[in-house]
This record gives sequence, structure tokens and C-alpha cells, in this order.
Amino acid sequence: MIVYFSATGNSQFCAEWLADHRKDDLLDTFYYIRHGVAAELQSEKPWVFVMPTYCWQIPRIVEDFIISGHFSGSRDAYFVMTCGGEVGNAEPKLQELCRRKALTYRGTLQVVMPDNYLVMFTPPDPAQAETMRQKAVATLQQGEQWMEAGKSFPTIPVGKWDRLKSGMVNQAFYRFYVKARKFYAKDTCISCGKCQHVCPLNNIHLENGKPVWGKQCTHCMACISKCPVEAIEYGTATRNKQRYLCPPYQGRESQ
Repeated sequence: MIVYFSATGNSQFCAEWLADHRKDDLLDTFYYIRHGVAAELQSEKPWVFVMPTYCWQIPRIVEDFIISGHFSGSRDAYFVMTCGGEVGNAEPKLQELCRRKALTYRGTLQVVMPDNYLVMFTPPDPAQAETMRQKAVATLQQGEQWMEAGKSFPTIPVGKWDRLKSGMVNQAFYRFYVKARKFYAKDTCISCGKCQHVCPLNNIHLENGKPVWGKQCTHCMACISKCPVEAIEYGTATRNKQRYLCPPYQGRESQ
């Protein structure tokens, strides 16, 4: 079973590609994460967990989903992490997760996709983004071949900076940076409520037709990137930046 979390579409694209090519079941974790529901899942095929990389680690909300869930059937677990460049030293935490859930860790595939973290980076232009997605498909093809052959993904080489980024930098990122207080909606907001509905932590509600953010935030960028009129900003960091949403996967016939 392909189990995924995605906010702006990169990981969803990869998960749908894998489900299509592996003829496997596909599960979006959004409902479970938003409502705090522990998943009870069963699969005879290996588990393939697909998610973005948040500051060189698995997103904490996905970690919590796996910890709280029950996964029966196959004991093999593959991980696919979309990233803007690399996943750092993310593997040890995934290995520990597998030990905790009595799963056999079968490796992590890092898939470079257009960076969508608008708070720090500017997404590539549409042509560059398409080129990156084509290269990502080649990576997915290699990963699918390894899984089909029953092989684990190769170990990702790490250096001291990778350990620092996935360790102290990640901890500082969540402690000091991942806050919702700088989000706001401009006067161009049309009060459609989409930001409220796409928030995986149910952290947004409307007051007098305008979004208000609570204290539970994971900086997934869904609210900013999915606003139909680009009315949401994060302080001054996102001003004048183009928004990024990964186009939907169209199936094998489109390739």
C-alpha cells in the first residue's frame, strides 16, 4: 500500500505514480492527521510511505501518524521523501520508527522536486519545475525497479553536516521558526474558506469571513499555495513570490 502525506502536491504526484505503476492501493493520510484518528491498515504488499522532507527530516505530523497507526500484513516498509535537494540524515529516525512498529526498514528514496517552502525559497519557474518533475519520474522508475526486484533502496551517504542539519538544525527549526503568527490574509481575500479546508491540522478558522490561524502549524504551505487568489502571505517573506502547486499525475497514458 502506498501511504502518503502531501500539502502542495509533490508527494501526492509521486505516490500516485507509484500506485499506478505498482498496481497498488493508495491512501491519503490527510483525514487521519486532521482528525487525530489512529489508522488501522492492512496490506499484503510492502508499505511505501511517501512524504515531503521538512528541514532534513520526516514531518513530525507524519511521524505521529505512523506511531499511532496499526499496520498489519506485510512487514516491509519503504520510504520515499520528496525534497528540494536532499534529505540529510533522515534515515536513522525512519529506522527507529520501523523498529518501534515491528517493520523491516527497506530504505529511503530521495526524490528531488520543485521546492515549495515559500517562507525561505522561491519556487522554480514553470519550465524548470517541469524539468525537475521529469527527472523525479526517472528516480521513481529506479525506485520501483528496486522494489519490484525485492531489493532495499541503497543507503544514503551522510556527512557531519547532514547529521547537524537533521539534528540540531531541525530541532531549532521547529522550536523557533515553525509558528503561525506571521500568516495573514490581504484585502484581496474572497472568503472562500479553502485555506480552512486544506489545513492538515485544522488550524485555520474564519472570523468575519477572513482566515485566522491558531497555534498548531507545521508550515506545510497548503494555505498559501492553494489560495485561489494568492491572498495569503507569511510576513514579508512570501511577498511577490510565485506560488507552486504540483500538477496532478495524469496516468501512464500521458507519459
